[in-house]
Amino acid sequence: MSGDPILTSIIASRLKTIGQRMGVVVERSARSPLLVEGRDFSVGIYDRDGTLIEQTEYIPVLGYATTPGMRHIARRFAGDVASGDVILHNDPYTGGNQLSDWKVTKPVFHGDEHVAWVVIVAHQADIGGNVPGSYNPQATDMWQEGLRITPVKIHAAGERREDVWDLIFGNVRLDVVADDVTAMIGACTVGERELVALLDRYGVARFRTAVAGMLDAAEQSAGRAIAAIDDGVYRAEWVVHDDGIDHDGSWTIRLAVTVEDDRMSFDFAGTDDQAAGYINTPRAVTMSAVMIAFFMIVEEEIPHNDGVLRRIEVLTPEGSLVDPVFPAPTCFGNHVADQLAAVIMLALAEAVPERVTACWNHLLASIVNGWDDRHARPYVDILLNACKGGGGATFGADGFDHIGLIGSGGAIAAQDPEMFEVVNPHLLHRFEYLPDSAGAGRWRGGLGVVTELEFLDDGAQASVFGDGDTPDTTAFGIRGGGPGSVNAIEFRYPDGRVHRPRLKDLVTAIPRGTVYRQLAGGGGGYGDPRERDREALAADVRAGVVSPAAARELYGWEG
Repeated sequence: MSGDPILTSIIASRLKTIGQRMGVVVERSARSPLLVEGRDFSVGIYDRDGTLIEQTEYIPVLGYATTPGMRHIARRFAGDVASGDVILHNDPYTGGNQLSDWKVTKPVFHGDEHVAWVVIVAHQADIGGNVPGSYNPQATDMWQEGLRITPVKIHAAGERREDVWDLIFGNVRLDVVADDVTAMIGACTVGERELVALLDRYGVARFRTAVAGMLDAAEQSAGRAIAAIDDGVYRAEWVVHDDGIDHDGSWTIRLAVTVEDDRMSFDFAGTDDQAAGYINTPRAVTMSAVMIAFFMIVEEEIPHNDGVLRRIEVLTPEGSLVDPVFPAPTCFGNHVADQLAAVIMLALAEAVPERVTACWNHLLASIVNGWDDRHARPYVDILLNACKGGGGATFGADGFDHIGLIGSGGAIAAQDPEMFEVVNPHLLHRFEYLPDSAGAGRWRGGLGVVTELEFLDDGAQASVFGDGDTPDTTAFGIRGGGPGSVNAIEFRYPDGRVHRPRLKDLVTAIPRGTVYRQLAGGGGGYGDPRERDREALAADVRAGVVSPAAARELYGWEG
């Protein structure tokens, strides 16, 4: 490892603290529930060339997905940045991951020398486009999804560029977006100030030597972890359903994982061509999903920086579902991380059976928008509580209950039910664990939830997006474990009609008094259910987690 290992450790710890402080600023000063409660953002520190040094992954899929965009920004503005500049970016075709996820980044200078970048990437409540809150299932190109922002300075040398600011925020519907971006700028300013203090103390040369040591350490750790996996080629495939245009269509992700000594490649050759609809997955998301699965599988605690990528190769065929070409719509592609992580776990189940997890519940969610008569203002919100299903079990441990999509790593938080009713014109009738939703196994999957809420105003709209609504698309079990339960959404109208939307759908003109009901399925189980510890099973039955009938049928319970 380069340089003094003690100093490297000190600087690495300090950088982690800086990232955490930046995150606290966003949590405490942003306004939208997505950031304040859901914590749908990620924080990073990069060198001046866009190499990831340190990240705080509140939402893991945003972590490594940020790096390609930062590399593009570093190239685009090489030699053309000054202290006090702020750059905004969201474009999937210049390294972004989703139009809804906006990067705010500031260059960090020591004296006159540009040394690093600090960045926040966060999901925005609205980005313009045809559907408030984005997620337009009818989109056939990216312009129908929202505002495309190639890297642009919104502050120059400490002064806000009012013309650019007005142009951008004149193309989104909600004032809260400008407030959230202002909070992100504040967080980057805190990170910049703290990083400058670090550079003042240790100097640029020692800082760079320590960074080199951090990258070397991550590379060596990744190499050791890979070397512990038997050499070989491991294959699997998984399917994504319904692109919003072809509701009956399906697209197959094909993967070959090659392990050779201390190096690993993930080759998606043979994956189906990109879709007409918005399920296309930018390469940034594909890479991030690979890293999520890799860090979950390895037993070693590995620093999350770009040193890891010296030992891992990700190959994606251009024009495929996992690496689309411009201007294909991509808004849902962020959530194909669910299927990507699943196919990686399937592929490596043979190689590292005691380290993979059974499948997590695939996301099915709704983003709702409308007019709130109580406050005389529009609103947009993702129904986070309703969509958080169960996690998959692994060797030695049950899956986590109500944890949400694997791309969030369980980090996306549920909304406080009372605050949910304060900020939205909805009345929450039911929000509880769903019995018998967890996949049976020696270690069972995590529980899903059932949610019921009532719309209190007329004319709301819901954009439904996700997967997992049929038995063959639920969260699969591993090594004899059973699948989790299906996802389902229905709208029960005041006149008695019941509407069940498609996986990718727009539900419009929702009348006051409509009850929205959602089942978020459980995670897959691990191992033969009949080998489950009898005391643990009895406790599940007493708690109502597993019904007596299911316990007898699936687990062979005789109680």
